[in-house]
Formats: sequence, C-alpha cells, structure tokens
Amino acid sequence: MLSLRPTLLLCLALPACTPDTGDDTGDTGDASTTGGTTDPTDPTTGPTTGTPTTSADTGIAGESSSEGGTTEEPLEPLPPLESSVPLTDTQLRNPTHPRDAEPILDLRIPAEVAQALAEGYGEIELAPGEPVLPRTLDDLPAPAPGPAPKLLVRFVHLADTQLSDDESPARLANFDEAAGGAFRPQEGHLCRLLNAAARTVNRIHVDSPLDFVLLGGDNTDNAQTNELEWFLKILDGAPRVECDSAVDDDVVPGPDNDPKDPFGPVALDVPWRWVTGNHDILRQGTWPTASYLGEPIGTSATGGTRDYSLPGSPIVTGTVLADPARAFLPEAEQLMRVAAGGDGHGITPEALALGRAFYTFDVADTPLRIFVMSTAAATGSSKGLIRQTDIDTIIEPILQTAAADDKLVIVTSHHRAASLSIGTEFGVGQEFADALTGDEWTAYLGSHDHVVLHLAAHSHTMHVEAKAPVGGHAHWEVASPALADFPHQLRMMEVWDQDNGGLTIRSVAFDFAADDDPIADAGRTLGVMDFTTAWEGDGRGPSPEDRNVELFIAKP
Repeated sequence: MLSLRPTLLLCLALPACTPDTGDDTGDTGDASTTGGTTDPTDPTTGPTTGTPTTSADTGIAGESSSEGGTTEEPLEPLPPLESSVPLTDTQLRNPTHPRDAEPILDLRIPAEVAQALAEGYGEIELAPGEPVLPRTLDDLPAPAPGPAPKLLVRFVHLADTQLSDDESPARLANFDEAAGGAFRPQEGHLCRLLNAAARTVNRIHVDSPLDFVLLGGDNTDNAQTNELEWFLKILDGAPRVECDSAVDDDVVPGPDNDPKDPFGPVALDVPWRWVTGNHDILRQGTWPTASYLGEPIGTSATGGTRDYSLPGSPIVTGTVLADPARAFLPEAEQLMRVAAGGDGHGITPEALALGRAFYTFDVADTPLRIFVMSTAAATGSSKGLIRQTDIDTIIEPILQTAAADDKLVIVTSHHRAASLSIGTEFGVGQEFADALTGDEWTAYLGSHDHVVLHLAAHSHTMHVEAKAPVGGHAHWEVASPALADFPHQLRMMEVWDQDNGGLTIRSVAFDFAADDDPIADAGRTLGVMDFTTAWEGDGRGPSPEDRNVELFIAKP
C-alpha cells in the first residue's frame, strides 16, 4: 500500500498549521464561512499569511499576483523525470478506501478534510495493469496485420484540466450538491497537476516520441482571463507562474511548499493544439458570461469561494478582494491569446476571423487530418451544440475538402454525441430549431466514410463506443477522462496502418508522475478523496473495454 498523507494536506486542512499573526483583535467583516471554522474574519481586513496587492487608493487588487505585472526573479522548474512512465497497461493506482454509497463527509469543511485523511480516504495502492483489449465495429475478430504495419501518429489527449481560480467571487462552491464540479477539494492544486502532466508527457516523449498533445476542452474552469494566462504559461513556459489572485497567499510559510506559491513551469516539449469546451467560455461552464460581466472582477462572493487567508482555507461568502485579472474572456479573445503564443497551437486565421475554434491540421507524411470543432454554446448550457448552419457553412465544406484530398479524418471536439442538446439545459441557454441531436450527429458522421474517429471529453469518464448509424458508415467514438478529477489520467493515442486494408486506433490511459512534486501529489490525494467520499463519479468508465483498447476500422 502506498500511503499519501503529506504534511501539506494537513496544513491546508488544520488551523494549527497557520502561523500566528500576532493579532487576535481583527475586525469582523462581511465575509462568512460555510461551516467548519470559527472567527469568520473579513478576508479584506483579517489575518492573512500573504501580501495583499491592493491599491491604497482604489481597494482593487493589482495584477502582480495574476498576470505577472511585477518583475520577479524566474524560478527553476522541476527537473525532467528520470524514470520511464508506466502506462495503465502495466500499473494501476487504485484507491484502498471503499467508495461511500453517498456523501457522508463534506470536503468543503476543513475539519472533515482532516477526518477523511485520517480515515484513509485518499490512500492508493499500486496494482498490475489492465490489458489492451482488441475491439471491432462488428464484434468479429480483426484481420491479421499485413507484413508491414506502420505507425501513423502518436499523441496525447489531455482533457478537462478545469484550471480554476478558486478564490474568485464568481465561484459557486456552495452549490456542489446541485451542480457536480462546482467545488473540488483539489481545485487549488490544478495548476500543479497540469504542470506534473506536462512533465510526464515530456518523459513519455523521450521514450516514445509524440507528434503533439491534443487538448480536450474545459482547459479552464470559469472562462476567466487569469485562468487562461496560467494555463498558457504552464504549457508554453514562462519564468514563473503564480496561480493566485487578488492577494499573494502563503498558506504554508516559505517558498514552493503550497499550491498558492509561485513556481517555474516545465512547459511541454511537444506542440499542443487547442480545443474549446463549455467551461472555457461560460460562467461555471453553464451561463453566458455577458450576463455576469461584473461578477468575477467584483467584491461580492454570493455562491461560495475559497479564502486562503483563514485557517483551513474554508469556503466563504460576502466581501472579497477584487482582481481585474479575473475578467471573463469570450472565445474570440481567448483564441487571439492562444494564437499569439508558441506556434499558434493550431489556431488559423480562419478560426480567428470566425471567433470559434474550428480548424484542421494534417499529420505530416500520412493520410490523417485532424478536424477540431468548437461545440460549446456561447448562449449557455453545459451541453454541446451543433447546428445545421454549422454543418452547412463550416463542417460539411471541411469534410468535403478532406475527402477530395483523400484524407482520413479524426474529428475532435469537447462534447461527444451523447452530450449534444438543442441548446438548453434546465431553462438555461437558447433553443435552436436546427440543433442536431446526438443520433442526428452520429448519422451525419456516418455519411462520411473517411471519418474514422470522433475523439471527445466533457463527461470526465472514459468511454469507447462503436457508432453504427443505420445505412451509414460505422466509426469509433472515444471519450477521455479529466485531469481535474479521479483518476486524473490522460490517454496516449496511436493510429496504425496495419497493411491489411485497415487501421487500428490504440488508446492507453496513464497517470501523471509526481516524483519530487509533493504539491501535485497532494492534489491527487484530494482528488481520490473527492471520489471515495462519493462527491465525484468514477472517471475510469463502465468497463475495461472503455479504457485500454485497440480499435480496428477498415479504410474506405
């Protein structure tokens, strides 16, 4: 058994780890905690272990903590991983604590986080891996490979990082019962999890060279400018990144020992390509940002947000410090920022002109073309939206061009077929008469025999499904797990030409490595607890056939 109870976790949960400020007479302000703590001190005036960046004249936090407005010394990134990374076909990380049938402990309450740690909710054990299972669209055995199989592409699918500014007044932590994912105990650690994932991918690239990393959407959690800036700095590289807003928190005194401390990002050693998800462009992934523009940059936290200045970093409501770097960012502006970094991350002039992440790129010296689609509905709803007008003006012309170019197409988007809707969800959003249902989308893809795979995410759960529309072309649909949630995994994808008239799509999941990275390790422990306490579902999917697979499909 591998026990994961770092001191850092206890310091985040217990008041005893918060240093005495020497001032026990602070004024009681407007903010209030939602349980588990006493002395609901106003976070704008009460004790803090960090340094406010607030202007004395305006009372608004400056940009030094969120977007590097202050020139500071660069920080050394973690060294490259020395050992090869085991994929889940050789090693699994399984929770040792049985999953509760329903939530008993509330991980929004610091004392109950400490209880969950003490009772082993976050512990894991290493186990033998799961085999890679062969599958065919008709469940018949796949033909034997020809004499000269050839690898066409190898890439990593990195989905649903949900990188969060968990101190924003736009958070809705108190509504986690009604909206799963509104709070995660590990959300303050997600920058470190993303950094660990990048470090892991870099090591995989050393052992098994990768062509690129393909994102799965929901790269950020709340469509905020600072969240995107942190995300870009981690994957592109920067002298330092500090995933902290409004005030420079120092939860555990000292440098680089808590999730709010600045660190040196490792950056990816391979190109990466952007995909937009609903959380990237909507308030909490559901509501149109245009109706709430003042919320993230304001001072009123009504739905519950994290306060790292209080013992145990509880959820609070009331008055919080403002930070202009938290402003919502629409998709068109996001794409401009993404395109400005590195090699542009796939964003084309056409995508910039459209203001939506629709674009293609080819895998050099192969017949493969990747078609990236934006299925997030700017009008609201967490569900995906594909309209007939999108088919007519964007999607069909791109697929027709691919057919004319004799390309085999991997379609990728945030939402899979089962996650599509007519544009509304529980009264949120806008209904569109020309919106495609999941079955209609599957039938549409079935009219294009050169589409071999639809690769998606969104559900935070691994799925692999053979899609066989009546009278149409059968193809594969694969959904990847979330980095943000248990099991915190990515997929390695390979496409092979088997030299027998067919392709195989090989997908094997893997965990990020946290060697010499206790903050990322602590975040994963909290994520395991989120699962075993029954607040989060099982991202490993319904069966082994949804995880490590080798999928055969005949070439057209």
